[in-house]
Amino acid sequence: MKMTRLVCVVLAGFFVLFSTGASAENYDLKLMTGPMGGSWYPLGGAISDAVQKAIPGVTLAVAPGGGVANAEAVQLGKCDLGFSNSSSAVDGVHGRPPFKQKLTKMRQVANLYPQYFQMVVLEDSGIKSVADLKGKVISPGPKGHTGEFASRQVLSIYGLSYKDMAKVHHVGYNDSVALMKDRHNDGWLLCTTAPASSIIDLASTRKIRLLSLPDDKIAAMQKLNAGYARRVIPKGTYQGVDYDVHGFGFYTHLIASEDLPEDLVYKITKTLVDNLPRFATVVKAMEGATAQDLAADVGVPFHPGALKYYKEVGAIK
Repeated sequence: MKMTRLVCVVLAGFFVLFSTGASAENYDLKLMTGPMGGSWYPLGGAISDAVQKAIPGVTLAVAPGGGVANAEAVQLGKCDLGFSNSSSAVDGVHGRPPFKQKLTKMRQVANLYPQYFQMVVLEDSGIKSVADLKGKVISPGPKGHTGEFASRQVLSIYGLSYKDMAKVHHVGYNDSVALMKDRHNDGWLLCTTAPASSIIDLASTRKIRLLSLPDDKIAAMQKLNAGYARRVIPKGTYQGVDYDVHGFGFYTHLIASEDLPEDLVYKITKTLVDNLPRFATVVKAMEGATAQDLAADVGVPFHPGALKYYKEVGAIK
């Protein structure tokens, strides 16, 4: 009887030990992406699916968000991972507006693809410059999104603000397209890939014009944030836009909380690299991306897990 009791105690101990070890490997994570109709939300879904298949015990829920809001959410522990834009994240690192404090818990996981700031008007609107938006109705995106903050900065370098507009719609891509189609909106300002599916949708039913920024205005934007890079949208990218569009942009990247375990982020980073061809079918701008591209330094400190992986594969020396 004593031997039987001892065996039971030992087996019970092993059961508790292995049960505890198994539960320690389970992670319920949250990834904040972007608004419906943009490229972030579907890409987030693809990353979630890849991570959950590659890493046992991990669930990764996807939620809409925005570049600025996502960075703040990571800092405040409202999500574990998020998409942001390099320009916004760098502002967060230094505690510059629109952030009220330094984002000390935000860490870089992967640089993903270039983004373009785009200003869309209807071709017959007579609007040919940002200055012509004065007194008009605009849609700069929801508050808390990188594109919305960049929109305010673009208006500011022309001496304008929301107060100079007839109305400002803080809505997402799908609603902005509907407003433009119904002629209830004069200007649509957004940050996304080029081409953007939502702009293609609008151009299929309405003749559109994309506004360029002259060199001095691009330089003025770069003074506001060194993370802004010159971008050119080649002619023919959108139906009816038979001219190059000059402006600026930045990079979409994946950030994470410093609280995530090193080994977990290592596995997530490896999963990203292993699935790059698949992600390129969701976001065309990721075609040809490599581990070296993902490891590009955008001015945000790397998470130790991501850094370990990049060094291991030689993407970072």
